[in-house]
Amino acid sequence: MTTPPVHAPDEAAVPAARSADVPGADAGADAGERSSRSLLARAALLTAVLSVAGSVLGLARDQALARLFGAGRETDAFLVAWTVPEFAATLLIEDGLAFALVPMFSLALARRAQGTVPGDPVRALVAATLPRLTLAFAAAGALVVAAAPVLVRALAPGLPDHALAVDCTRLTATCVVSFGLAGYCSAALRAHRRFLAPAAIYCAYNTGIITAMFVLGGRWGVRAAAVGVAVGGLLMVAAQLPSLAGQLRHPDGRPDRRRLRSRFPFRFRRDEGAGASPRTSTATATDAPTLSAGATAGTNAPHRGTAGQEAPAPRTTPRAADTPARPLALALLGTVLLFALCRQSQVLIERFLASGLPSGAISHLNYAQKVAQIPMTLSLMLCTVTFPVVARAVADGDTERARARVERDVALAAGLVLLGTATVVACAPQMVQLLFQRGAFTAADTAATAGVMRVYALGLLGQTVVGALARCYFSAGRANWYPLGAMAVGIAATAGAGAWAVGPWGVSGIAAANAAGITVTAALLVAGTGPRSVPVRVRRVLGDLARPVPVAVAAAVAGALVADRLAAPGVSPAVPLAAGAAAVVGVFAVLAPVLGVRGAVPAVESVRRSLRPVTRRLPHGRISLRIRFPLPRRLPPGARPRRPRKSRGSRGSR
Repeated sequence: MTTPPVHAPDEAAVPAARSADVPGADAGADAGERSSRSLLARAALLTAVLSVAGSVLGLARDQALARLFGAGRETDAFLVAWTVPEFAATLLIEDGLAFALVPMFSLALARRAQGTVPGDPVRALVAATLPRLTLAFAAAGALVVAAAPVLVRALAPGLPDHALAVDCTRLTATCVVSFGLAGYCSAALRAHRRFLAPAAIYCAYNTGIITAMFVLGGRWGVRAAAVGVAVGGLLMVAAQLPSLAGQLRHPDGRPDRRRLRSRFPFRFRRDEGAGASPRTSTATATDAPTLSAGATAGTNAPHRGTAGQEAPAPRTTPRAADTPARPLALALLGTVLLFALCRQSQVLIERFLASGLPSGAISHLNYAQKVAQIPMTLSLMLCTVTFPVVARAVADGDTERARARVERDVALAAGLVLLGTATVVACAPQMVQLLFQRGAFTAADTAATAGVMRVYALGLLGQTVVGALARCYFSAGRANWYPLGAMAVGIAATAGAGAWAVGPWGVSGIAAANAAGITVTAALLVAGTGPRSVPVRVRRVLGDLARPVPVAVAAAVAGALVADRLAAPGVSPAVPLAAGAAAVVGVFAVLAPVLGVRGAVPAVESVRRSLRPVTRRLPHGRISLRIRFPLPRRLPPGARPRRPRKSRGSRGSR
């Protein structure tokens, strides 16, 4: 069954910029601001739902891998080859390529809206960049195929089944091309304010892997999972091509908008400025979908901000769309790619150190990391949604708004990830047993994975802080080498601590080294904010990060006691898992407002306010009884009072 395309969060129109002397401009600005927030909330909700669906399918993929192939030599060989799609996804879809392509497409959209260049700048950009990038992706994929034996030997020198890992690496090398094209489509669609297709790519990707494992696993073994990576990459591209082709075929999004604009003198633009008028639009390439009323760039007339308030100074800098075309900022691309590569190299260090341990060590690290990172992924969704708001504030020179937004996001993300950390620490054995213990995945694998997962959880706060603050360092769209240096120091700490701890503590020592290294990087990023990034107040941020820690410790202890008491051989792991998670949430909800955790009280108040209309609508929620007694009227002298007329019902009942 096919579903109609969703246009609600993507195609809503926002009024174009208007001068300050237009009657009702303030009211229109307020309405436009509320509309923009509503659209942003709906787009964020849609993205969050599809991201959670992709994460659930990722867990199903790991469950299928554990059920079909267990945690042995074959799985270790595939997970070494899995390094290729992990790095490709980080560099080509999630971080690296998006930071370079989204500004380029935004600039092309602004030029198309203003009509400053002949032809269609967006199509010209696609024609100039897509063929060259495709050749670069193909060359990189061919290089991985040719160098697969050397790559496997460098990643895992002590791996027992070297040949199987080489075969899986060559099969997964096709994802360099497919992920590159998928990342290109995602960047272009997000610049057009289209979020549905880019958010659904991981659903298609994991579906392809799961299907290939169940269909081909009996004949090809773990190589079927590598084939699934290739199939899933093609599905990621196929999921976005129709939407991107529609944007390139109809530049205005809807074919009938040109006819409407030719009939009406007042012109409106959509979020991305694709339908803006050359006379009225003042949006730059990085403008967010908010209403801005002001003078044209380069004038000295007073202008108003997004909420209709008087701005401190007019914008005298030229618009980005009026500047000549410039090539891709290689310095920015280099810093972003190197930062993402350095951060992802933690996986290389872990698998390098674990390759000399007994069989199954790499598998235990992989399963523990996948489950433990779910709280971090969910908490960073808030920072992903608000990143355009921070970038717009930095571009407008509004440091106070950017700083307040960043501090609030870091505090809320820290509270959410510590709540998830407490749940992981308290209920790790039940989680692993419920998710993976079936088929070839034994109880011994469950115990080993749960122990590693509890150690991994100690670094989730650092991971969240790094993910939140890294966006602030790159929010201005300029090259910044400080995050790369901080990440390099953390990687060096991870490598040194892991080499020292792997001997006495095995995989748990590797996980502890990971947590220590990422915590060092987080501390350096917090200390380096200022001229290099959004100037947050370091003491306040540290206080917001420290307050939820004792709350999380108490919640984890309470949840572990409840889960261990209910765990029994004949009881399903879902029962102690649900009870332990409920205990963690209850203790966290009680102690967080007491200790002054930022965001706890507003969250409780928002829930309470959301429940008030429900109780008002219920018949037992509120009873209001009103009895009105008519007052006697004064009659004029000599007038007789009227006798009440009998209703028809009374006559009929007689």
